[in-house]
Amino acid sequence: MSFQGFPEAALDFYDDLEVDNSKAFWEQHKQTYQSAVAAPMRELTDALADEFGEAKLFRPYRDVRFSKDKSPYKTHQGAYVAVAPATGYYVQISAPGVMVGAGFYDASPERLSAMRTAIDDDRRGRELEQIVRRLEDAGFDIGGERLKTAPRGWDAGHPRIELLRHKTLTVSRDYGFDAVIHGPDLVERVRADWRTARPLVDWLIQHALA
Repeated sequence: MSFQGFPEAALDFYDDLEVDNSKAFWEQHKQTYQSAVAAPMRELTDALADEFGEAKLFRPYRDVRFSKDKSPYKTHQGAYVAVAPATGYYVQISAPGVMVGAGFYDASPERLSAMRTAIDDDRRGRELEQIVRRLEDAGFDIGGERLKTAPRGWDAGHPRIELLRHKTLTVSRDYGFDAVIHGPDLVERVRADWRTARPLVDWLIQHALA
């Protein structure tokens, strides 16, 4: 079946789950999750797979082994297209609506070293700087884990110190409750945003994979 949009029931489901994150609620509304959330998300990502690749839908269950918060279920449904280790494209639905993103989330020392070496290089570093600036101008939020100070061994006065502070680097755009999320046009909206973010993903694959 082709993607026809996320129904209002998907947003209502996550509104209610935030209030009652219990096994009893989940079991009572599991069919709503399957029909209003999981099935449309699979249809959406399947429609994009020809260009970006097959997506993984994340499990709805939280890993609570090492968390003080023992709520058993995630309050969002994410899907991720991996195009390199810890690098790719993302889409999510939750109570606040739909969000898309791209970038990398791995903070291994080897990868950080490769990325920072590339950022330090004038040609490659300026290229990333321009990519990030264009994405900001296009309305994306720049995210990722960042150090509060300069990384050890790097000058706080470096011209690209803000990029050097990143341990991970992502971009995202929030669609919220825009009517587009409830119809088939969402496929092309996500496709367009992932295409816009592709230069960042390509740069990371080329320069930040150790």
